[in-house]
Amino acid sequence: MTNAFATRFNFALLLGASLLMISLTARAARGQENQLYQPIQISDSKEISDNLSDKDIPTGDGGFARDYTVQLKEGDQVSIDLISENFDTIITLMASDGSKVAENDDGPDGTTNSLLFYRITETGKYIIRVRAFGETGGGNFKLKVTRLKPIE
Repeated sequence: MTNAFATRFNFALLLGASLLMISLTARAARGQENQLYQPIQISDSKEISDNLSDKDIPTGDGGFARDYTVQLKEGDQVSIDLISENFDTIITLMASDGSKVAENDDGPDGTTNSLLFYRITETGKYIIRVRAFGETGGGNFKLKVTRLKPIE
C-alpha cells in the first residue's frame, strides 16, 4: 500500500510541476510577444519623418512595413498622407484587431506617394501601416495624419 501511495504521490507531484512549467512558459511567451510588436503612438496633425528598413515588419513579399497607432473618434474625417522619394508607398488604415479599413497605393497627383481619406465609423485606436510596394525597398518618408474640419 505504501508503494502505491508513493507512486500516486510522485505522479501528482510530476503533473503539478509540469502544469506549472507550461503556465509559466506560456505567460513568458505572451509577455515577449507584446514586447516585440510595439507600434509607434502618434497624434494627428503632426508630420513625422521616419525611415522604412529591413529592421521593420517583414511583409512576406520581400518588403517591410512600419506601424503607427492613432486614437480616432466616430465621425472624424481623416487625411493620411505618405510621401517618399525613396520607395513606392502604400498606406493602410487598420482597426485595432488588424482588419483592413482602407488602403491607398498611389495618390491623385500621379506620383507613387499615397493619400488616403476616410470617415471613421467607430471610436478607437487605429493602426496606420506604412509599407513599400512589392520589393521596392525602403528609405526615408514623411507621414502626416490630419483631422479634417467642416467649413462653417
